[in-house]
Amino acid sequence: MASIVGQKGQIVINKDIRERLGVKPGWIALQRLVDGHVELYFVPPEHDQSLKGSLAAHITTGVSNGSWAETRMRAWETAARRKEDLSGEDS
Repeated sequence: MASIVGQKGQIVINKDIRERLGVKPGWIALQRLVDGHVELYFVPPEHDQSLKGSLAAHITTGVSNGSWAETRMRAWETAARRKEDLSGEDS
């Protein structure tokens, strides 16, 4: 696949190549010179979608009425018991 270099030194990446790589507008194109040729690497931008609710399926304990201190203490106690149980298995 050949492209003509434009007046400002720009080239167009063939659509088939962009689609196969999943490259979309707004991605960063990193380029470097290696042994007389150019290598391109494409980096997607940071996502702009909300992550709200993405961990909801993994949450088993809720915090109500601002009882963060109590919930934190229960979590520490649970973690300590699990660690103790695991360390007891090796004996």
